[in-house]
Amino acid sequence: MTRRVVVGLGARAYDVEIGPGLLDQAGRRIAPLLRRRRTAVVSDETVWALHGERLTAALAAEGIAAPPVTLAPGEQTKSFAGLAELTDRLLALELDRGDLIIAFGGGVVGDLAGFAAAIYKRGIDFVQIPTTLLAQVDSSVGGKTAIDVAAGKNLVGAFHQPRLVLADLDVLQTLPDREMRAGYAEVIKYGLLGDFGFFEWLEANGPKVLARDPAALAQAVARSVEMKAEIVAEDETERGRRALLNLGHTFGHALEAETGYGAALLHGEAVAAGQAMAFRFSAAKGLCRTQDARRAEAAIAAAGLPTRLSEVAGGPFTADALVAHMAQDKKAEGGRLTFILARGLGDAFVAKDVEAGFVRDFLLAEGALP
Repeated sequence: MTRRVVVGLGARAYDVEIGPGLLDQAGRRIAPLLRRRRTAVVSDETVWALHGERLTAALAAEGIAAPPVTLAPGEQTKSFAGLAELTDRLLALELDRGDLIIAFGGGVVGDLAGFAAAIYKRGIDFVQIPTTLLAQVDSSVGGKTAIDVAAGKNLVGAFHQPRLVLADLDVLQTLPDREMRAGYAEVIKYGLLGDFGFFEWLEANGPKVLARDPAALAQAVARSVEMKAEIVAEDETERGRRALLNLGHTFGHALEAETGYGAALLHGEAVAAGQAMAFRFSAAKGLCRTQDARRAEAAIAAAGLPTRLSEVAGGPFTADALVAHMAQDKKAEGGRLTFILARGLGDAFVAKDVEAGFVRDFLLAEGALP
C-alpha cells in the first residue's frame, strides 16, 4: 500500500509517496512532470550499482531518456568541488530550464543535487528518490539543499523544493544496519520534539523498524514525513517553528565538524548523541525533568546509537572547539547560541539566548577536555 503525504505550499505543493515498489513505478509517476521525455539521474556509485538498472528500466518504460551522473559516495562529495563537478556534467548533457533532474540516493546526493538544481541556469526542477531511511524521513522533504564548507555543515545552500518525493521502502532492504540506525535517529527526533504518542510507539516498536518490518517501517516513515510536512508548510524558510527539526543538530553538527564529516561519524549518529545531550542540557538548566532526559537517552541507546561524548567516534573532544563550531551554526544570532531544548518528551522549543559559557561548562561536565 502506498501512503501519500502532501507538503502544502500552495502552488508549489508536492506529494511524498511512501511504500514498497515505487522505484519500479518511477517512470509513470515522473512522466507527468516532464516537458520532454528526457532527464538526468544524479546518484552515487554505490546506490547506482545496487538500484540503477531498476530505475533506468522504469524510466525507459515511459520512453524517458535518463543518463546517469554518478558521484563518489560520502559526505566529502557534498562540497564546492562536488558541486562544480556536478554542474559541469549537467551542462554537458545540455539540459535546459524546462527539464528536471532526479536525485537518487541518500542525504548527500539529495542535498547536492537539489542545490545544483537550485542554481543550474538559475533554477530547474528536481525529484527526490531517497534511498536511505534518514533521507526518506528528513532530508528529501522540505527543500533544504546545501553543501558543507570548512566553517561548518550546510552553510552554503538554498531553499529549493522538489516536485515529487518517492520513498520506496523496498530499497531500505539493502541499506547497511549502521545506516538504518543512523536514519532512526531522525525518526525518534519527531517523537522527542513534538509527538509523545509517537515516541511511546517507537519505544515499543523501534526494534521492528530497525529490522525493516514492513508495517512498522511504513508507519515510522509516514508519521515522520507527516510531521515534517506540517512544519514545513507552516514555516518553509525556518523563521520559527521549523527550527524545531534541528533538535540535536547544534551539538551534532559540531561533532561532525570536529571529525571532518568522514565515515567515522555518520550524521545520524552525531544527531543521536546531540539529542541525548540536548535533553541532558535542558535538565541541567532546569527546563525538563531528569527522568525525561534519562528516558530519551535510553530510547536512543536502545537503537544502538551513541548518547555520550565518550561513545562518539573521533574523540576526545575539547569544549572550546565544539563551542567554536556552534558559533558558526546557521541558527546562531548576534553572537548568542541557538539550541533546540525541551520542556519534556514531545515538547521541544527554540532557545535563542543560550550563553556560550554555560554550554562550555556543560560540555566539560559531559567529559569534554578544556
